[in-house]
Amino acid sequence: MLLHSERNVPDTVIIVDGDACPVKQEIAESAAQFGVPVLMVSSYDHRLEPSEGVSVVQVDRGSDSVDLYIVNRVRKGHIVVTQDLGLASLVLAKGGVVLSSRGEQIVEEEIGYLLERRHESAKRRRAGGRSKGPKALTDEDRLRFQQKLTKLLRQRQEFCQH
Repeated sequence: MLLHSERNVPDTVIIVDGDACPVKQEIAESAAQFGVPVLMVSSYDHRLEPSEGVSVVQVDRGSDSVDLYIVNRVRKGHIVVTQDLGLASLVLAKGGVVLSSRGEQIVEEEIGYLLERRHESAKRRRAGGRSKGPKALTDEDRLRFQQKLTKLLRQRQEFCQH
């Protein structure tokens, strides 16, 4: 799964927090253009099918099973697609790159603020307050995600060729 062909960017793998990822098809398409392997990780509650260039691993239904599996396998240079800020912070600490399904790159300099904001929202909800959920993913969001992922893969390819 993690073997690299001549076209591949060395050490680049895309790992996907697959349980709630709405851009699986976009990931597979972009990765195929660059010959980069994809690993989709989900719990047994979500059935994913492997395809060419896309491997699937299913783990226990436990609340953190997918996150733990990903954290234990991510390496410097891997790209992880997730909406989970806790997982994102662990991936960043290991030198990985994090993209949200809306194409926003989560970076080390912002993760503390994002985690603080998430914590404050959770406190408000526990106190009986309401908070809006995320907006529905639009076609523009999908396009933005695919453009950002393609740009990241292109940059890595160009970096390795020089």
